[in-house]
Amino acid sequence: MEIEVKKELDIFIIKIIGRLDAVTTTEFEAAINGLIAEGGNKLIFDMGELQYVSSAGLRSFLGTAKSLKAGNGLVAFFSLQESVNKVFQMSGFNKIFKLFNSMEEATKFMNT
Repeated sequence: MEIEVKKELDIFIIKIIGRLDAVTTTEFEAAINGLIAEGGNKLIFDMGELQYVSSAGLRSFLGTAKSLKAGNGLVAFFSLQESVNKVFQMSGFNKIFKLFNSMEEATKFMNT
């Protein structure tokens, strides 16, 4: 797994590349917790190159959302690949999180 982060104004855009599973969640959580510690409370996840997410990865997303909620933060996802989208649908994450087709849509949500 690779993580690429860029900041646009007060929004962190996090691109996840590869697999988010039991092996990679520790690295993922450390990176995200670092952003939150820097004051990041608006996170958008670019899922266009995330090929697989396990239940451990889903728990990491939930933990991130809980951390952000404490500081009135927001989280959104865009460009979910079909296999990852199916996991989000089956787990009910599509009802918990805001999912968008593009970064522009996700950014607009963050700024409303």
